[in-house]
Amino acid sequence: MRWESGRRSENVEDRRGFQVSRRVAGGGIATIVLVLVALYFGVDPSVLLNVDQTPIPGSGTPTQSARYSASPQERGLADFVSVVLADTEDTWNALFRSMGKSYEEPKLVLFSGAVESACGFASAAVGPFYCPEDQKVYIDLSFYNDLKNRFGAPGDFAQAYVIAHEVGHHVQNLLGISDKVHSLRGRVSEKEANKLSVMMELQADCLAGVWAYHADKARKILDQGDVEEALSAASAIGDDRLQRRSRGYVTPDSFTHGSSAQRTHWFKQGLETGSIGRCNTFQTADRGN
Repeated sequence: MRWESGRRSENVEDRRGFQVSRRVAGGGIATIVLVLVALYFGVDPSVLLNVDQTPIPGSGTPTQSARYSASPQERGLADFVSVVLADTEDTWNALFRSMGKSYEEPKLVLFSGAVESACGFASAAVGPFYCPEDQKVYIDLSFYNDLKNRFGAPGDFAQAYVIAHEVGHHVQNLLGISDKVHSLRGRVSEKEANKLSVMMELQADCLAGVWAYHADKARKILDQGDVEEALSAASAIGDDRLQRRSRGYVTPDSFTHGSSAQRTHWFKQGLETGSIGRCNTFQTADRGN
């Protein structure tokens, strides 16, 4: 991926080295959001919910325990993430203008170990996530080691796909899709609620592909093999592959993010068409099953 000459985003918030209390802020939908993120990465949700519910004075504000010392590799990753975020800003600002809308750029929070968001407490084990309550993307850069070594999906464009997917959730939030889906989830069965979650995640994959299409068209960011890297990442974190790895068997009714085939299908859909309108996973019969 050609990224070194790209501009750096001013919307990166560095909280690495900050201490946070193990306390869930709020509850309800905020807790559900983080549990879904945990399930997405095959993490036991108790990692999130094993928290101290006792209020702690000032616990809502993280404090820096010591100056954070990043390795050269991590400094490079932080620089890379800043460039990818900036590229999503450029792309989505242009696409929203073409729709007669204004794009509100999300913040991206770098953290180490654990973080407190408006959606509650999260440990690094949960992986990258988007919090609609504060419109921020959260990532512990150590996740990229997991993506390469645990999930078998190396490469810089695979890493960019992760950021673009979370920004895709931000786009859904701005377009009002997230609110409609969350409202509907409360009125249907667990099985149907899981299907809605899958549709949301597949749409975010498609929107990540839309970003890649327009970013490459405008700035020629793709190298040979980059698309395969992103498709490998999308496939590696499909619900079926994660469940088979953790349980040894697959239960499709419990999927919350979609199968490997679905995730690669919808990323390719966005990448090949560049059209937001072709990312309507809620009204099409072809979901890449």
